[in-house]
Amino acid sequence: MAAPDRRLLFLLAVSLAVAAVSSHNITDILDGYPEYSLYNSYLSQTKVCDEINSRSTVTCLVLTNGAMSSLVSNLSLADIKNALRLLTLLDYYDTKKLHSLSDGSELTTTLYQTTGDASGNMGHVNITNLRGGKVGFASAAPGSKFQATYTKSVKQEPYNLSVLEVSDPITFPGLFNSPSAASTNLTALLEKAGCKQFARLIVSSGVIKMYQAAMDKGLTLFAPNDDAFHAKDLPDLSKLTSAELVTLLQYHALPQYAPKASLKTIKGNLQTLASTGAGKYDLSVVAKGDDVSMDTGVDKSRVASTVLDDTPTVIHTVDSVLLPRELFGGAPSPAPAAGPASDVPAASPAPEGSSPAPSPKAAGKKKKKGKSPSHSPPAPPADTPDMSPADAPQGEEAADKAVKKNGATAVATSVATTVASVAVLLAASFL
Repeated sequence: MAAPDRRLLFLLAVSLAVAAVSSHNITDILDGYPEYSLYNSYLSQTKVCDEINSRSTVTCLVLTNGAMSSLVSNLSLADIKNALRLLTLLDYYDTKKLHSLSDGSELTTTLYQTTGDASGNMGHVNITNLRGGKVGFASAAPGSKFQATYTKSVKQEPYNLSVLEVSDPITFPGLFNSPSAASTNLTALLEKAGCKQFARLIVSSGVIKMYQAAMDKGLTLFAPNDDAFHAKDLPDLSKLTSAELVTLLQYHALPQYAPKASLKTIKGNLQTLASTGAGKYDLSVVAKGDDVSMDTGVDKSRVASTVLDDTPTVIHTVDSVLLPRELFGGAPSPAPAAGPASDVPAASPAPEGSSPAPSPKAAGKKKKKGKSPSHSPPAPPADTPDMSPADAPQGEEAADKAVKKNGATAVATSVATTVASVAVLLAASFL
């Protein structure tokens, strides 16, 4: 290899090591500051911490416990989540930059703007140098007052993460009007999102009551769209017993709040409402960039959109029906030629609260012994990784269990160590 090529490889390895080390974990950082414990607690409850950790460049405007108490006193978790997003700037600001703004004022975007819920530029924040050397923060809404002012610098990791204390939250009329999951007509919401067949099945089977009972404590729902029920290789769901259909629908829900940003950080298996222990009816996550897919062990289904995010309930749509290996690991018979969605027979309602363990053989009684073919519905986008977390080597799993911090820090540390080692070896070999 030519000397210039060796130098280029060395510089690339070093840059990767620096990038890996620059990963941050906002909740770990704030753990060392008890005066922000309430703010930090709500970062975890709303999962805004995962959105912050997924950003390479971000500035967090934090509130003291006193200021945070005033903010959250009469708000739902969904509204608190939007307030925290509006306090998260998608650019790097430190004391020096705040006091040297071009023309003394600057408009910057926030996490709230990225949700799509902000009308116009309501998700932007105006930063302005005020009289007396103060720096104020206000909503981009016309007429907004600079109620929030810069107090002090807390922590910087140039030029990736900056934590600054401000005196008050940033608000504007209309910020706190998030729809409530409790008041949401679940079936109407699913139908509007293009999941009519799934909505019909959860009603006819009685599973909707199980979903509703879980919504107050934590629920993540993966709703297949109508096209998923017309997939060419979809097994014939009409051959499932009532109990098996209930289990299949329970398998499409997690008993926890997991928005898309949080799914990206999860390692290992996830328990579903159908999980019975010993890893049965669990899911795993495959994430690459902004793409997230759910891996059942039989197929992978891409998370296409989020139709409701109201902490602690979130509803995602997925591109295909999630097929648990406990029911479909034996390659069940494909469904008849696709017809109208109403042609798919629904199971009779199951007793509320019951979740009998299904028989893996029920969906494929005619399979031949000695063979274990697996059903494979249409694959997700080509950039979805082939290896799921469950496929990872045992050594990596042991290392993951030893890490007590959250997934983002664990991954960053592991990658940083590995790449840094490569950089050192390259330096010794080529320079």
